[in-house]
Amino acid sequence: MGDETIRALDEAVSQEEKGKSDPASRWVQRMIRSAKQYHKLCPYYDKKTMQCFLQLGGKCDRDGKFETCPVFADFLYKKYQEYKEKKRPLPMDFLDISLA
Repeated sequence: MGDETIRALDEAVSQEEKGKSDPASRWVQRMIRSAKQYHKLCPYYDKKTMQCFLQLGGKCDRDGKFETCPVFADFLYKKYQEYKEKKRPLPMDFLDISLA
């Protein structure tokens, strides 16, 4: 392997470690784990119409599985930003997140 590929791999690993230490991503992962305790499918997924409520009527391409869903993770990240802007304490459980 060349020096360039080794440097690129080192950069990728360091960026991944930074992402894990980021408080927002840690909180998002904690909320996803908490949501998995209460829901088998995404709480914003309509089984009957197969639509995602977070996409405002868009079709869910993951069939309601939210563990790796970027739409669900983005929703949680926006909620994190909203709580931080208003200087409110972060919820410790998924059920404590308010939609409004």
